Amino acid sequence: MTEQNAIGASMALDALFKPGKVAIVGASADPTKTGGRPVNYLQQHGFSGQIWPINPKVAEIAGLTSYASVADLPDTPDAAIVLLSAERAHLAVRELAERGTKLAIVLASGFGEAGEAGQARQDQLRQAAGRMRLLGPNTIGAMDLHNRIVLSASGALEGKNLPAGGISLASQSGGILGAILSRGAARGIGFAKLASTGNEIDLDLADLIEYYTADDATRVIAVYAEGIRSVDRFRAAALAARAAGKPVVVFKVGRSEFGARAAVSHTGAMAGEDRVYDALFRQCGVIRAESFSDLLDIPAMLAAGRPMEGRRVAVLTSTGGAGSLVADACGMGGLDVPLLDAPTAEKLAAILKTEAPMTGNPVDVTLAGVKPEVMTAATETLLAADTVDAVVVIVGSSALAQPEIAIGALTEGAAGSSKPLIAYVSPDAPHIVRQLNQQGIPAFTAPETCAVALNAARPRPLSAAEGSANVPAAPATLRQGTLNEAEARDLFAHYGLDGARQVIVRTAAEATEAAKTIGGKVVLKVLSQAIAHKSDVGGVRVGLTSETVGPALDAMAEHLAAQNLGQIEGYLVQQMLTGGIEFILGLRRDPQLGPLVLLGAGGVMAEIMGDSAIRLLPVSDAEARSMVADLRLSKLLAGYRGGPAYDTEALVQAILSLSQMGESLGPRLSEAEVNPLFVMPAGQGVAAADGLAVID
Repeated sequence: MTEQNAIGASMALDALFKPGKVAIVGASADPTKTGGRPVNYLQQHGFSGQIWPINPKVAEIAGLTSYASVADLPDTPDAAIVLLSAERAHLAVRELAERGTKLAIVLASGFGEAGEAGQARQDQLRQAAGRMRLLGPNTIGAMDLHNRIVLSASGALEGKNLPAGGISLASQSGGILGAILSRGAARGIGFAKLASTGNEIDLDLADLIEYYTADDATRVIAVYAEGIRSVDRFRAAALAARAAGKPVVVFKVGRSEFGARAAVSHTGAMAGEDRVYDALFRQCGVIRAESFSDLLDIPAMLAAGRPMEGRRVAVLTSTGGAGSLVADACGMGGLDVPLLDAPTAEKLAAILKTEAPMTGNPVDVTLAGVKPEVMTAATETLLAADTVDAVVVIVGSSALAQPEIAIGALTEGAAGSSKPLIAYVSPDAPHIVRQLNQQGIPAFTAPETCAVALNAARPRPLSAAEGSANVPAAPATLRQGTLNEAEARDLFAHYGLDGARQVIVRTAAEATEAAKTIGGKVVLKVLSQAIAHKSDVGGVRVGLTSETVGPALDAMAEHLAAQNLGQIEGYLVQQMLTGGIEFILGLRRDPQLGPLVLLGAGGVMAEIMGDSAIRLLPVSDAEARSMVADLRLSKLLAGYRGGPAYDTEALVQAILSLSQMGESLGPRLSEAEVNPLFVMPAGQGVAAADGLAVID
């Protein structure tokens, strides 16, 4: 289905969230069955449009006329739910498409996720849809809680009073959609729109993010992702949402490294799939939920619309233990819990009627101070302090007897400030949590969650890049396969990334002459496209001179021949670099997310050190600088403890050169790596001491 011929995604999603006429194909007269739920839920939640059940075996369902087929409907439905099996769903989809329906929701499983036969059914379904758009298959449907439109069979809709709010959810799992909805409802957290995309035969996460961005009721977008179908579209949608002031929070399942593919380079081993998703989310301004519970907690925090401009947190408590828990969690989360400034301390002392100023933080009002007027005044005072960026109020066990005190103090205190104000509910009091959330005060039941929520409310810098303006053209000739080091070094040099002086030799005599020409200490390396990691097989000797390099070559040749490693194309005699810091700079093409650049601690310790930063292409100047800053090794570059400063600017340019190389060669470049890349003292540049490239 081409874009020109298909119904636009926005129009299709209007049919999903704003339908006037809905058909239910395969509806059951039994509301307890999956086939009976959609009609039941539409009626139960107050849908005011037309509902047309289709079931040729019955004349009436839930007081509505039941039609024998799509052709018998009185008019064209805007949207339809298809409840037929995987083997028969395509028949209904074709009839709906021929009738002019804008969107069909296919609930059945047994398609692309079910092997070769399932994929054949999925292809058949896609073909049957024609111009009509599809949600699913293997979806639970969608809902708009503000307008009480529920095109879904999710059991979470059994709840009678689902709160509406500012969070919209896009989930690739229908079960997770139901779990998030029901958990949110139990805590008083309201949603605007929810939809599950299932197998994403057509509409996907990016389509929903785009739609939610333009939706007036949506303030925060939550995403449950198992994978991302189109990185470019996801990135564009996430950036547009950020530009519109709507944070995107993603929980990406599958964080283990068991699925990382084998790679020729160290870069491949160091850039596991989950780290690449981290890079993607960072570059397009997405907040990553580290745990499943964060996918509800963080959006609930952000929906309050109170950004945190700094790191300073004040904790107000009537129970010292709980206050200490929250303060400790904030400290562990990188937030500050500072002593209070003198004016604030004096105001609190007057409120609490103490002789000494209240400089301590947490601010403990004790049980004697748990009065509505005291808690409200203390909350207002902390929020008004110039040295406080956010306030956490502890709701202790005393609130079980008088919950209105804590709830009133929080809601009244919040009215005069735009700073973040959250509650940590210490006892088991779900009714208090629910009431606070319904009043717009984010309420949490774990101290660690308070720190997570506040950190999520802090502004995040963004330096995502467009493609480079002047990317050099690819070399006229480029051999396919794994290049030997000399060929790889020539390729790097074409893009402005030069290396140490070197000469290709084949005999001991040639090696001796080359060492004399280069001067000083040299490195001897085997040259072979069949040997990716030369040091592992004894193919590298360092610290040689013109007197020792010839015998070293003969000994190396004998040692390598005994291992039967494949064709030896020659040897490199290379200037031995000293006085620099060793980095690894690599490029890899991730099978799902595309090309990425990695910078890390280099040399033989590259994988052991675990000190690296990743960005997806294209990489901007700002992102290149942030990659350097992310490394622990970066402390050495500025001159650590009186040591020399190194050429950070040249390192940044090297990152940009490799990024441009990736853009220029596109999918032809599978992976490339410079290891080590020597960053020399300030003003002396960088030099590639080894190189690897794989051309598809």
